[in-house]
Amino acid sequence: MTDPQRGTRVWDAPTRLFHWALAVLVTLQFATAEFHWLSMEWHYRFGYATLALLLFRVAWGFVGSQTSRFVEFVRAPGAVWRYAKALGSERNETRAGHNAAGGWSVLAMLGLLLLQTISGLFASDGIDTDGPFAEAASGAVVKWMTRVHNLGETALLIVVTLHIVAVLLHWVLGRDNLILPMISGRKEFSRPAALTFASMRRAAIVFLIAAAAVALLSRFGS
Repeated sequence: MTDPQRGTRVWDAPTRLFHWALAVLVTLQFATAEFHWLSMEWHYRFGYATLALLLFRVAWGFVGSQTSRFVEFVRAPGAVWRYAKALGSERNETRAGHNAAGGWSVLAMLGLLLLQTISGLFASDGIDTDGPFAEAASGAVVKWMTRVHNLGETALLIVVTLHIVAVLLHWVLGRDNLILPMISGRKEFSRPAALTFASMRRAAIVFLIAAAAVALLSRFGS
């Protein structure tokens, strides 16, 4: 489990691939919507791909590796407060996986992205761009979903910015580099933890189910 030269394995490959693929897809969606880098058809395709990734991550939060499971990193608000007070002090220990604050950040990010992706299916600019399911919904639903989608973009930009700032603060104040482990999958610990990991086969099955569900959904879109 532990290699003195490489540290302790804390993140599995599926979780790391999800993290970086999601970052790329969100960037591409923002670029297509705001800067018209590609057509809106590509915006919807990126949206479907994002939805498949999100469904995979939600499922992986229940059946995945130890550090990827929600039960492992979602803690009570009191634990978050204690972690925040200890940040930068000797009492703040480096943890395997997400820390107390990071766990809630993950939930917020997943929730916002799911809301943003689903609302985008029904959103419309009222001129020439309609979501794949806008024609099948009532005017009231389309109007509400469009508002949610527009507000969600702002909220998502704020959350992403806070996430980046938090990662940098952990690096500077907590002397805890969160970026490198999400690339290599390994982290240095004074007392290595014994962690359990799910197989790549399980990850492939979960992702294929999520992708198939989204592919089926896309067939009903206009």
